Amino acid sequence: MVFEPFEDESDFEVLADKLSDPDPAVRRVAVMDLADTADPEAIPMIASAIADESAEVRLQAAIALGEFDGLEAATALCRALQDSESKVAQAATDSLSELKDPDAADPLLALTSHENPKVREGALLGLKQLRRPDALANGIEAMKDPVAAVRIQAVGVVGYLKAEEALPALIACCRDEDPDVRRTSVGALAFSKSSHAKDALLTALNDEDWAVREIAAEVLGKFAIGTSTDPLIALLDDPYWQVRVKAVRSLGKQRVVAAVARIGAQLGEPVSNLRKEAAAALGEIADRSALSYLENLVNDPDPDVRKNVRWALTQIE
Repeated sequence: MVFEPFEDESDFEVLADKLSDPDPAVRRVAVMDLADTADPEAIPMIASAIADESAEVRLQAAIALGEFDGLEAATALCRALQDSESKVAQAATDSLSELKDPDAADPLLALTSHENPKVREGALLGLKQLRRPDALANGIEAMKDPVAAVRIQAVGVVGYLKAEEALPALIACCRDEDPDVRRTSVGALAFSKSSHAKDALLTALNDEDWAVREIAAEVLGKFAIGTSTDPLIALLDDPYWQVRVKAVRSLGKQRVVAAVARIGAQLGEPVSNLRKEAAAALGEIADRSALSYLENLVNDPDPDVRKNVRWALTQIE
């Protein structure tokens, strides 16, 4: 079936009338039908439903606006973000995260200092995707917010902009009291190749939270860390296999010959993902000292491990 563009003005008039119907169920369906048109001309009518007396209609309007983009949709969603009903505000947050037009950032910028932390969080989430350079100051300021969830979204805004001038603020957040903020901040350092970012990542390898150590080990694989590989090698003794997987992967990318024996030891671990990554890393390093470890795994019960072992052997031989 071929769908034709929605161009019938009389249909718009019918839907506009339904938006004034005394039955909220009828108004809700009208909002859904307007969204189905995919016509930007429907945005003002859907936006008007953000002020509907029925929370269900307002919820549907917040969801429907996620199908559109631009300043007009964002402005209406910013009103919905401040709705007294949490489900409406959450739907607005979700829809704001779908925006792509940088012009949509204008109404969001003003909400990053709103008194309600949920509003601040939603506004920052929407700004992150838009990558507006003038949102950098808002993001840096919000990284000092008393609410951890807001700080996380603020780090996202700053990290997406990849601005070197924000590096000191990001590094400071790597020492945040909240582990999720630290984890997000460490991940955001991936854009920078500075020695300061590298030092912050090396420090994060010793974080008390395993998820922070994991992301730090992963991001370090993207850095030219030279002789600073000892802390990464030491991570192969981490009690969490997820951390060791990322350390193994990064050591492979860095082609650290000194880590061959320690990586080879991971091939005896019961977690197949760890054995698979260890085999791949040894193939990337491609040092002959890894042959004895790999040859013991040619009959591994996991097919993915066997595949990586075969590939690694071809890289060395």
